[in-house]
Amino acid sequence: MTLPLTEKYRAKSFADIKGQEQAITEIDNFYKQFPKKRAIVLNGSVGTGKTSLAIALKNEYNLELFELNASDLRNKSSLEAVLKPSTLQSSLFKKGKLILMDEADGITTSDRGGLPELLKLIAETKFPIIITANDIWARKFSPLRKKCGIINLKELDETTIKEIMNNILPKEKKQVKQETINLIAKHARGDVRAALNDLQSIFDLGEDALIEEFDEREKQDTIFNALKKVFQEPTTKEILRVYDNTRMNLDEISLWVEKNIPLEYSGNALERAQDALSKADVFKGRIYRQQHWRFLVYQNFFLSAGISAATRLKYQKFQSYQKPTRILKIWMSNMKNAKKKSIITKYSQLTHMSKKKAAKESFLLPLILSNLSQKEIKKIELDEKELDYIKDKKAAIIVANSLNRFREN
Repeated sequence: MTLPLTEKYRAKSFADIKGQEQAITEIDNFYKQFPKKRAIVLNGSVGTGKTSLAIALKNEYNLELFELNASDLRNKSSLEAVLKPSTLQSSLFKKGKLILMDEADGITTSDRGGLPELLKLIAETKFPIIITANDIWARKFSPLRKKCGIINLKELDETTIKEIMNNILPKEKKQVKQETINLIAKHARGDVRAALNDLQSIFDLGEDALIEEFDEREKQDTIFNALKKVFQEPTTKEILRVYDNTRMNLDEISLWVEKNIPLEYSGNALERAQDALSKADVFKGRIYRQQHWRFLVYQNFFLSAGISAATRLKYQKFQSYQKPTRILKIWMSNMKNAKKKSIITKYSQLTHMSKKKAAKESFLLPLILSNLSQKEIKKIELDEKELDYIKDKKAAIIVANSLNRFREN
């Protein structure tokens, strides 16, 4: 089985690591000066090379690496049973030993939890301990920061990420457009792992598939950011414009809000948020039944300020918001059917035929309408979304016909 690029080209030495020169110097000094500091925290966002830096240190000094994931060691008993022996027993075959605790964000901090035990083990260890974390500055890690040195890894710039990818292409005997490489580097946002995963996708699926994925990913990023502001930031006047850049209409946004309210709110706050959501839905119904589009202002108000004001106890935390997949698919299908019905209605009026007959010939509409002149298109009065629907359908027909011809030959 072919290794993924993230593993195949993982840094094996300090020389392989790009853009983290200061961090390399600091971790090297930590090892040389041990036990001046018995543990060190590599702090940085995902994909900045924290684990790779620990592996590179291991290889530079021919050390045995004992690796743990803190999410698997959430409490005192687990840490004591698994980690404690490794901090005391010498390596059998290497010059020394290095202990790596990956993703410390998952460790518990209660009196019976893993953090007090980890602090105790740091005080007793005979070998250097490296801890990785995405956010060591959280309040709960204050005791750990006092016991450890801290090395902050920076997000890599686009130039460095492009250099890494361009070095991989000839080794993989692949060619990718430089514009695509630039796009991957831009969307990676400092995350090398994400960039290499996207490059892997191009190798497997082609460049066009990734461009479409980027568009959907960017759309999701904007709704994630909007939801974070609604749920976690103070309610201000600016909250009313929070959905402006999402490229989603309010009906689609309401599905995202409905799916994620229970992740953020509980008790009375949850009840108030659900009440605001229901009022937004009431105005949505009035808009559709009465065509009173001025009610969009009220729908937006309850989806933004109404949900935000459900509680005054706001605090920043990491939350992975969920996509409302099942309901969203139903809604998107309904939207497509609504476009189709609207096009059929306008086409039947232009050609003086019944809607029923136009519906029977609807499979031909994308080809018929796409060949009309601009003047004829204006007569039908198709809006931008309806025109996009026709273009998508025509493309699908062309692809299907091409596949059929290929199979016949």
